[in-house]
Amino acid sequence: MAKGNGRFPPLNALRAFEAAARHSSFKLAAKELHVTPGAVSHQVKLLEEHLGVALFRRLTRALELTTEAHAMLPKVREGLEALQAAVERVRAREDMSSLTVVSPPNFAARWLVPRLSSFTAAHPNIELHIASRQSMVDTRGESAPLVSVKDTRADSPVAMVRFGSGHYPGSHVEEVFSAVYVPVCSPRLLKGDHPLRKPEDLRFHTLLHDDTVVEEGARPSWNDWLQSAGLTDIDATRGPHFSDAALAMDAAIEGMGVTLAIKPLLATEIEAKRLVVPFNIAAPTGYAYYLVTPESSSENRALTSFRKWLLDEAKPERIAATASRSS
Repeated sequence: MAKGNGRFPPLNALRAFEAAARHSSFKLAAKELHVTPGAVSHQVKLLEEHLGVALFRRLTRALELTTEAHAMLPKVREGLEALQAAVERVRAREDMSSLTVVSPPNFAARWLVPRLSSFTAAHPNIELHIASRQSMVDTRGESAPLVSVKDTRADSPVAMVRFGSGHYPGSHVEEVFSAVYVPVCSPRLLKGDHPLRKPEDLRFHTLLHDDTVVEEGARPSWNDWLQSAGLTDIDATRGPHFSDAALAMDAAIEGMGVTLAIKPLLATEIEAKRLVVPFNIAAPTGYAYYLVTPESSSENRALTSFRKWLLDEAKPERIAATASRSS
């Protein structure tokens, strides 16, 4: 027999060898591989010539592996299984689709991410890419900016959750839920020398100001809220200011004071008893969260699935916001 020349053995020959070794039969191997027993025998002979060793002893009613065959069989099997796994991964990728979701940081951290596992469980073939950007909050009446290249993939449509007026020309726009602002604070502020029991008690506590949105009327100020509560003798300008809603909320969690926050974003913190709503009095606002998608992507499967899931998840918040506005 000729010695091997260093080239990789033919794949069909390796498959024939592995099947014949597993069944100890060319006939049964042929049945598995959907070829004739003669074809299996031919492939095994090619492999033996390539390697320069005998792999089987042909007995009357069976095949017996040689010492060389016993030595190489586990690695051949391992290699074929690895190759099969690689092929299956490629096939699985063909069924995958991707979607980039960009939203404001506070919305992403406190509303979207805590609910996201239900979407990924229902849609395992959709690969999500989540990005949080402060640019998703409208400022000074700006329309929706282009999403940064680093937030996108060439094969991935983009769904933006915008916090703003809802005016985004050239895009498909749907309201997720409107912003209903209520006062929130640490449960510790309900106790102590000046417990928060009625709105008037705010005069004894620090007011925390969220300056994320500077557009007049877009979000309520403490002055707006105090007027809604019928209070005119409390200084609404005192207290520290924060450029990020998440920072203002974190300060409230630490017991630093009371801030105005969007009620639908509070569920996790309230459930964990890190925050409470001392007075369920809402202040008016001109902003809401909107799902903004390219009109050209309306038929994309991943985008359609995410849109339905997001709007279904937010339905209780939309109903509650409507009830709050009408009360």
